Amino acid sequence: MSGIEWIVEAQGCAPDALRNNLVVQQLFDALIHDLGLRAIGEIAWHRFPSPGGITGLCLLSESHLACHTFPEYGSLCLNLFCCRPRAEWDFEAQLQERFGASAVSVRRLERPYADCSATAIAERRGA
Repeated sequence: MSGIEWIVEAQGCAPDALRNNLVVQQLFDALIHDLGLRAIGEIAWHRFPSPGGITGLCLLSESHLACHTFPEYGSLCLNLFCCRPRAEWDFEAQLQERFGASAVSVRRLERPYADCSATAIAERRGA
């Protein structure tokens, strides 16, 4: 079994959208809803003084969702880790629509979990 982590960078975004709490919150809401994730507690938000952006962090029962916006650079960085496989989400189309991103990079990493059984540990030690 393994988890999946998405590391997403969006460039060429509209600075006003990157400063807009509602737009970033709607991004989180869509991700959580569309992927069937479960938020634990309230999402933590921090808005930096102008011209800064927004940082959001959501603890999920499946792991976490984090986002940092940089209006002064027109960029957004997003990280989603799920401890169980999930369907793919169209990050590129969503970030183009919501933030006007001209370029989106999505890295998808499988995060395999080590087999912690006594047999596997012994095999790793050469026993």
